[in-house]
Amino acid sequence: MAILEVNHIEKHFGSTKVLKDVSFSLDEGNALAIIGSSGSGKTTLLRCLNFLETPSSGEIRVRDEVLFDAARSAAENERNLRTKRLHFGLVFQAFHLFPQYTALENVMLAEQLLAKERPDFKADRKQILEEIRAHGEQLLDKMGLANRADHYPHQLSGGQQQRVAIARALALSPDILCFDEPTSALDPELTGEVLRVIRSLAEQKTTMIIVTHEMAFARDVADQVIFMDNGYIVEQGDPRQVIEHPREERTRQFLAR
Repeated sequence: MAILEVNHIEKHFGSTKVLKDVSFSLDEGNALAIIGSSGSGKTTLLRCLNFLETPSSGEIRVRDEVLFDAARSAAENERNLRTKRLHFGLVFQAFHLFPQYTALENVMLAEQLLAKERPDFKADRKQILEEIRAHGEQLLDKMGLANRADHYPHQLSGGQQQRVAIARALALSPDILCFDEPTSALDPELTGEVLRVIRSLAEQKTTMIIVTHEMAFARDVADQVIFMDNGYIVEQGDPRQVIEHPREERTRQFLAR
């Protein structure tokens, strides 16, 4: 069953069209890899899904509920997104950890901020914060970082920082976890650390969208691959078919490079 439906999304920056009539769906528990050259629109698509950018046209549905519809007013979309944007979690290329907080504090922060809006927070503050801490520790352990909880970002390797960022994105239990080229800032050895974590999440049937340049990883881990070029989806389908036997000439040219 499709957890995500993206219908005819476009994004324009002035007269520049960055996304052009992008449509696809993603089933729950599946991993989607998005490949393509720099400037093809991959990151902009992720930013639109996470509502860091507002699509110029189109519709986004999660669990058959309309999160965004360009036909609605901006105010109506904003009211809707204020409560619904947590459907998505995003892991950036460059980690974006807060340097003044430990690994555990980085993971706990968003949950703590949301907890303060709960009506029972004042009465049950101690218990709620203890539960958030236990959840953060559990996520760091899942990332293989239980012994790094009290370390600050500058005390961690790039691979460790990215794993903290993944734990942070998982903390709010998003329906769909998005990765924007999660290994592009890492050397090959550290890349392997992060890819192993993402592979493990795929094996646990975490619903994911992964923008990546790692073709072998996309082929072996994803359930579906989309190839983008110049703002369009040129080809999509089974990873082995798209990567090993592409139907479109533009896909063949990209993979040949």
